[in-house]
Amino acid sequence: MTTPNELRLLPWSGPGDKPCYLSTDDPDGYMSRLADSIEAIQLGTASELLEEASETLDSQDTSLDEMRCLVQELAGALRDILRLATSRGRLLATSDPREPTC
Repeated sequence: MTTPNELRLLPWSGPGDKPCYLSTDDPDGYMSRLADSIEAIQLGTASELLEEASETLDSQDTSLDEMRCLVQELAGALRDILRLATSRGRLLATSDPREPTC
């Protein structure tokens, strides 16, 4: 049986916002590639939101509603990136330090 430390936390949640995990030895499998693609999109979105937040904070014309919307988007992006960091941290913790990573 695979232990939770050997599972990959996927970048999406299931019903009831429960975490989804992937158990595979194939990093090039369909689900692994799909998760990698979604993680890349999430990182890109977070980067764009960070840039937008910087511009918004510099602007004197930002309304309270615009600021609330931005904060909601930032909270969602932060949630995604935290899940990604948790997933990658688990993968690093279970990888063999003697194995080459290239």
